[in-house]
Amino acid sequence: MKKILAGPLTREAFAEFGDVLDMEGDNHYPINGGRAERYHDLARVEAEGPNARVLISIVKSEPFMFPLRLEMVERHPFGSQAFMPLAPRPFVVVVCHDGENGPGTPHAFVTEPGQGVSYPRNTWHGVLTPIDEPQEFLVVDRGGDGSNLEEYFFDEPWEIHLPGMTL
Repeated sequence: MKKILAGPLTREAFAEFGDVLDMEGDNHYPINGGRAERYHDLARVEAEGPNARVLISIVKSEPFMFPLRLEMVERHPFGSQAFMPLAPRPFVVVVCHDGENGPGTPHAFVTEPGQGVSYPRNTWHGVLTPIDEPQEFLVVDRGGDGSNLEEYFFDEPWEIHLPGMTL
């Protein structure tokens, strides 16, 4: 089985796959008479296709055991997807570049507590992957007509390891 070691999720390392959602950087300012701080324009929301609209949902996800056997990734041709954890716990993010016959080699990242991600449309990615315990996520994605899900099953699974695990 091919193996991958998950690295830390940083804006620089993830930039070619999408946006990191967090409170870093200088894109914030006070609102509500100075009683709140707005972290503004963290990601672009895409909703293409017939009767497209932006949806906001909450997803409860069960934890995964590691090393993780990665057999499938998915992408959404009509809209972006953003995932923000509702508790300050890390999770694993898996993404792939588009290859000639489907997704290329997976890249794996471990979020810092409180970080989320936003994938542009057509970006191959793994499913929500909490570590150790169930986790809830705020999800922003596309609703509307047409199939907005494409799944790809690898001929040979990949094995994702967390930092500190032996490859």
